[in-house]
Amino acid sequence: MTTDFEPVIIAFCCHYCAYTAADMAGSQRISYPPNVQIIRVPCSGKVDIIHILKAFENGADGVYVAGCLSGDCHFKTGNIKAARHVAQAAKLLASVGIESDRVQMVNLSAGMGERFAEIAMEMTEKIRKLGPSPVKNPILTAN
Repeated sequence: MTTDFEPVIIAFCCHYCAYTAADMAGSQRISYPPNVQIIRVPCSGKVDIIHILKAFENGADGVYVAGCLSGDCHFKTGNIKAARHVAQAAKLLASVGIESDRVQMVNLSAGMGERFAEIAMEMTEKIRKLGPSPVKNPILTAN
């Protein structure tokens, strides 16, 4: 592993809470690593296992799904569904020899901009220590 490795991290963020927390971090000028690429989704429950695995296939080194706090999902149980999908994706990755730590579920409220930035930094450091994803397709990431 080289020390100049900068991981690509995909953050699937629910529209109502996690994306708003990311926006708040920006509004408050709280910096977080630019390697975290945010994908806004209507609800974290809409992020299926295939979306997580496709993110890895398309070059991500780590993925996290950020949803509403427990009991506060705007779609009732979307964040619970998302947590199940993330756990299943982690098991699937582990079953093929890929670190399950490369995927995680986090819960945020809209006012947690500082916490969003902390999570982005923590995930970046964790993935940096793990090194590049073994799933990366050299043809897709050659640009």
